[in-house]
Amino acid sequence: MVRAARNKERGGSKTNLLGSSGQSGVMIFVGVKIIPVHIANYKMQDTINAETRFALTGYPKRTVDDIRDEVWHKAQELGIPVRKDAVQVAIGDGSVAIGIRYSVPIDLAVCQFTLEFNPHAALSNRY
Repeated sequence: MVRAARNKERGGSKTNLLGSSGQSGVMIFVGVKIIPVHIANYKMQDTINAETRFALTGYPKRTVDDIRDEVWHKAQELGIPVRKDAVQVAIGDGSVAIGIRYSVPIDLAVCQFTLEFNPHAALSNRY
């Protein structure tokens, strides 16, 4: 009688192992698709912050087109799908603002979606 109760429970750990392995595989697959896109966005935000800090202090003074070109080249280096005219740069009297709006399509084989990003930074030297 005890033997029959044990036979009913056999194989449960294999099912749990397969389920856990499947879930882990799906999480790794999704992470491989999404995490690099977020890392590129963080690097782009860091670049924009640095450009904002140094846009007004460099010699010779940099133009809007110089800043736009620098940010766009960094975006291309990072593999960010952004057009050059999507890089918005505004320089005023002692202030600068830089922003980009872009989206990255993610294909997960069973579903597709788009991640929207809007890294921006602004700095003013006014007191």
